[in-house]
Amino acid sequence: MNITKERLGGLLFLLLSIAYGYYATKIPGYPGDEYEPFTASTLPYALAGLGALFSLLLVLSPGGEPLRRESGDWRRVFILLGLMVIYGLGLTWFGFVLSTIAFLTVGIRVLGEPSLRYGLMISVPFSIGFWALLTKGLNVYLEPGRLFTLLGF
Repeated sequence: MNITKERLGGLLFLLLSIAYGYYATKIPGYPGDEYEPFTASTLPYALAGLGALFSLLLVLSPGGEPLRRESGDWRRVFILLGLMVIYGLGLTWFGFVLSTIAFLTVGIRVLGEPSLRYGLMISVPFSIGFWALLTKGLNVYLEPGRLFTLLGF
């Protein structure tokens, strides 16, 4: 059995599904839930089982492209990973909207778009629309950020 891209991806997804299934067993149940058809752990069990099933199908399927060393733009990958870390840290200080606008704008530039205007035209409506959906539509609280709290907004 040769290692192909599909099989390697299936193995990684199988490990993820097994870990997800293990942690699904750690979800505490409420008293009386043992008689309910749907509990807090029902969907995680189903997702872990389906993930394991589909990943096994990938691992056991014939054919596929052989695994080989590929050249890639690893510098860009690590810049985006660092940008994600900075985004996570920036959420605390600058809040969701400003952090997301900055993250998307810089991320679009890193991916090769030369126009800052185009990056802002994409990131500003998306960030504000997603913020409105979460806070106004779904009633999810998003912290405004320490900067706005210190400034009194």
